[in-house]
Amino acid sequence: MLAFGLRTSFQASGTPVLLYRLRLFRLARVQLIVRVIVGLAIFIWAATTLRAQTSVEIDLEEQTAYLLENGRPVLASPISSGRYGHLTRTGSFKILEKERTHYSSMYGKIVDARGNTIVADADADMPVPRGGKFIPAPMHYFMRFTGADGMHAGYLPGYPASHGCVRMPQQNAIAFFNSVSVGTSVTVFGRTPVGRYLGQSQSTSLRRSNRFADPRFGSPFDPRFAPPPPPGWR
Repeated sequence: MLAFGLRTSFQASGTPVLLYRLRLFRLARVQLIVRVIVGLAIFIWAATTLRAQTSVEIDLEEQTAYLLENGRPVLASPISSGRYGHLTRTGSFKILEKERTHYSSMYGKIVDARGNTIVADADADMPVPRGGKFIPAPMHYFMRFTGADGMHAGYLPGYPASHGCVRMPQQNAIAFFNSVSVGTSVTVFGRTPVGRYLGQSQSTSLRRSNRFADPRFGSPFDPRFAPPPPPGWR
């Protein structure tokens, strides 16, 4: 009888302790869940913010593309944009896809059976002579931003010459490719030069204020991303 009374007394006194510990456990679990949720929210916000800090601006009149971080250029690259009849679209876009090794499905060249080029600027639907073939144009480090147009490594003759894409030297295309991601802002503006060679419209460009002198861009661009010298052009 005495033992039963002691056991009942212990259980009665132990119940509040167990309930208290259970409440503490539940509270700790809720706090842990809240911390995880807050941490994930901060991570997502930080990742989104960092991605938004990188942007691209393409000046068709100056035939120059700028890679910007926090609104300040870290790389300026010469380009060859779309020629008349295939002008590069102006406006605000975003990077839609990236492809390191890309080939055009519409443009390229036609070679004969011996591999000699017979049509250097060919469309995919052009007739091909017997034994010859159509070779798609390489567009490596491709960054599509509207329709079939995008930035990529390519030949720069010194004037707008593409079918709408934005060509740049391979070294710069790699730097742009590694810096942007899907969703990165791309702004294309300016009027494509009328003169076949940039030298014919150079006087207009010289009258314009230098882009790096614009207070919005602050100090000169990062020398780590300095563009290759002009002799690198073919």
